[in-house]
Amino acid sequence: MRAFQIVGWRQPPELREVPVPEPGPGQVLVKVAGAGACHSDLHIMQAPGPLPGFTTPPFTLGHENAGWVERLGPGVTGFEPGDAVIVYGSWGCGICTNCRQGQENYCQNLGGQGPGLGGGHDGGMAEYLLVPAARYLIALGALDPRQAAPLSDAGLTSYHAVKRSLHLLGPGSTAVVIGAGGLGQMTIQILRALSATTTVVAVDTDAGKLETAKRMGADEALLSDDEAVTCIMDMTGKQGAQLVLDMVGIDPTLRMAAQVARILGHLTIVGLGGGALPVNFSSPPHECSVASPYWGSLTELMDVITLAQQERIKVLVEHFPLQRADEAYRLLHDGRIQGRAVITPHA
Repeated sequence: MRAFQIVGWRQPPELREVPVPEPGPGQVLVKVAGAGACHSDLHIMQAPGPLPGFTTPPFTLGHENAGWVERLGPGVTGFEPGDAVIVYGSWGCGICTNCRQGQENYCQNLGGQGPGLGGGHDGGMAEYLLVPAARYLIALGALDPRQAAPLSDAGLTSYHAVKRSLHLLGPGSTAVVIGAGGLGQMTIQILRALSATTTVVAVDTDAGKLETAKRMGADEALLSDDEAVTCIMDMTGKQGAQLVLDMVGIDPTLRMAAQVARILGHLTIVGLGGGALPVNFSSPPHECSVASPYWGSLTELMDVITLAQQERIKVLVEHFPLQRADEAYRLLHDGRIQGRAVITPHA
């Protein structure tokens, strides 16, 4: 089968021929319908050398995966060949305290490293994906797996990031989403679905993405500059927003996040831009909680799928066949994907 693989550090990924894996006891072979292209993949591609917890290349990219059950390993029940499924991507050890509490994304032994993230498991940018346990599969019902694949990360990460702050939201509250790309668009929709009375403000440097953000439910869409900070502070009576979600994570966006957060609010860093948040006695505001959530739990992904089935959230998807994976990542790098790029190996 064909697979889009990291073959070495500081080397471009390659489309290679690799054997089709055979599912062992408890395992499931999934025929990949869609594998989302994520900014974290770009960080892996640009890494100068081995990253903490990563195995030696080659390994197949792709941690946002959905498809159809192809073959069941011995002892697997609950699924049948042909079932449309989405793959929960944060594969933990299953035995540490966090895993046993359903938080495999915070596995104490493996760090929640799933497929395509260099943790010893090949990802879904291939014709088939070997899933180590049936518990990582969620039935999609009538959802198209080629459309649903980004829900496993972009949807789940956004949901988890918003859910932890729901107690701060409600009538009269404000949530600011910095970065209105694929991840930000999901976050805006989830805010709308979980806290309809919250004023949602989208901030971005791209006017086109701001237009999309408005269509997705943002109440305000602001170009990212000093005027945006002034506008947000004016909207909130000089108090700042209860929740600020930085989906970019570079120095300028983190500075803005600290400027528009409020006392006792939440500043949540989702983006992997590598910036540093300026911290002193007055910034962020007093007792503003700062967190960097990572993915979400399996049960939270079930919630995300339910929201999608109810048509309360949707993913803007641009499809690329496997042989155009390089092109998809170039467009992603250049900010030219409006929603989420999805690689379709069987297109």
